[in-house]
Amino acid sequence: MGQHACMTRKPWDLAFTAEPTEVAALRRIMRLHLGIWGLPEVVDDAQLCMSELVSNVITHVGPGTPATLAVSMRGDRLRIEVHDPDTRALPTLLDANVDAEGGRGMAMVGALADRWGVQLHADHKVTWCELVTGLSAADSRCASPRVARAQKVSVVYEMAPCSSANGSSLLGAAVAESMVVDAIADLLRWLRAHGRDADEALDRAQMRFEAEFDGVNESP
Repeated sequence: MGQHACMTRKPWDLAFTAEPTEVAALRRIMRLHLGIWGLPEVVDDAQLCMSELVSNVITHVGPGTPATLAVSMRGDRLRIEVHDPDTRALPTLLDANVDAEGGRGMAMVGALADRWGVQLHADHKVTWCELVTGLSAADSRCASPRVARAQKVSVVYEMAPCSSANGSSLLGAAVAESMVVDAIADLLRWLRAHGRDADEALDRAQMRFEAEFDGVNESP
């Protein structure tokens, strides 16, 4: 029996322009990160909530608004934040006319999330929601053997260009997460450079990833 390695889920954020065409890309990024975090059970709800928060900015602040998506763990909850510069346009639970993929605005967020709210700052506001993950703590879930194998590959990928000074230190989980995303991006660039469809390959990989979770219990 191989040893299971526990993971730390480092908060991340991504600046984007609030446009309808950006929503699909943000959904894909959300799915990839939650897959790396070992949280496939909340992917669908997280994508829907994120889409509604972004669409709320598009509709009530305006297309082209500079915004930021921030994702983190708060205890056993997944926290999703969307930052935008308008402190006047406040979302309400009654707003069900948002032009979003889910189509139900903040009412959808209220139905899916454990809680949600708005934080006002001097120069921007943060609309956030939190989803229950089923974890006992943010760092409590250990990786399955398949995830542990990916971690070993990630160490090789990171150390290949230049070995560390002592050659013995393990990658921190936060560094590994960033590196895995870089590795995925590098592989997609390689595919595109060889005339292949990177988006199609990413979709196929995601389908295989989801099929394995559906067919095999990956939880420890």
